Amino acid sequence: MTDLNKKEVLLEVKDLVKYFPIRAGVFKRVVAHVKAVDGVNFNVYKGETFGLVGESGCGKTTAGMTLMRLYDATSGSANFKGHGDLLKLKGTPLRNMRKDIQMIFQDPYSSLNPRMRVKNIIAEGIRTHHLAAGSEVDDKVADLMGKVGLSVDHMYRFPHEFSGGQRQRIGIARALAVNPDMIVCDEAVSALDVSIQAQVINLLNDIQEEFGLTFIFIAHDLAVVKHISDRIAVMYLGKIVEMTDKNSLFDNPLHPYTQALISAIPIPDPTHDKKRVILEGDVPSPINPPSGCRFHTRCPVAKEICSKEDPVFEEKANGHFVACHFVK
Repeated sequence: MTDLNKKEVLLEVKDLVKYFPIRAGVFKRVVAHVKAVDGVNFNVYKGETFGLVGESGCGKTTAGMTLMRLYDATSGSANFKGHGDLLKLKGTPLRNMRKDIQMIFQDPYSSLNPRMRVKNIIAEGIRTHHLAAGSEVDDKVADLMGKVGLSVDHMYRFPHEFSGGQRQRIGIARALAVNPDMIVCDEAVSALDVSIQAQVINLLNDIQEEFGLTFIFIAHDLAVVKHISDRIAVMYLGKIVEMTDKNSLFDNPLHPYTQALISAIPIPDPTHDKKRVILEGDVPSPINPPSGCRFHTRCPVAKEICSKEDPVFEEKANGHFVACHFVK
């Protein structure tokens, strides 16, 4: 984790939008859109871990995949140090960008090629970007495997011979292989057992300190995000509703949705009488989101203005941004 008093912006995201078209009829005309990400703004500072959280379907993974250019953005910009707008890169500049921004995927079972040995999985990026050749590649792979807690003897095995936690370590080594500046971690521990989650999170902290990395950590588990993140943005139905440093978020959550999420975190004390904030109803469809504030259909404090006017996402305190009509 980093000292955010000395902030250097590594990534600046402005008005990021990603809509998925819905096609119907004989001619497959576009009849509607899934508004997965709808006007997201945030900065990521060099050396920090930026957490992106929310319920399933809120758009957090889509935002990460769009920044990685695995999806093409509908509109917006994402200015990355040394590359310009990531969303407009093509050809060689896009290829070069992929070396500087890597991704750790959610499912360690499907994110590794089952027909490749671990040595070649990790070495693929090194060879593609011409970072080493010959025996230097093997030496680099062996060094990376040691750093993520795997034996050099594992180099010649296939992914199916490993446990889920070991596979995720291979994914981390693959991401590190090209010396990136930033890594997007998409639910990197959600598919793992709790004890293994702790090991992988500690590993991420260690490699961040050693390599000076910046993380975007996407997750739905607020307890995990609190442990690893410096700042956290909370998403709901394609928009960020609150963003601040982790201590402010957990000590003084301002948005009703954030308050409900934090109240749901279990406390390992059976004598503790915790007041839960229970949200009524289901999450609306991103195909036809509610007018005004998207949370107003489930919000316990909503009033008439909430259904008519979309609240401005603005700074309410020092570094504490909220989109709510009733937060002063």
